[in-house]
Amino acid sequence: MTRSELIAQLAAANPHLRQPDVEVIVTTIFDEIIGALARGDRVELRGFGAFSTKRRDPRTGRNPRTGTAVAVDGKAVPYFKPGKELRERVNGGPLQDPPRRPRATAAAAKA
Repeated sequence: MTRSELIAQLAAANPHLRQPDVEVIVTTIFDEIIGALARGDRVELRGFGAFSTKRRDPRTGRNPRTGTAVAVDGKAVPYFKPGKELRERVNGGPLQDPPRRPRATAAAAKA
């Protein structure tokens, strides 16, 4: 699914929102995740997963065309760890509704 397909699907599922508004919402969410990762923060979305960065040390690589050694600088790379609910749903596990809080009954309200 591309970003434009996501925006179109969300706009169709929420007819009370205009497509340009949905586009602003999706872009803002992605920009905030990118900004947090750029600052070195971790972004956790419960039930979905966690975005973080991992540090790769400098190393010596090889030029595939010539075979000569090339120095590769260290860098931070984005990393995603899926949450338990996402893994279960992708693997065909049962769909679970989110836990609900019990409602107060009239008898409990009088007590």
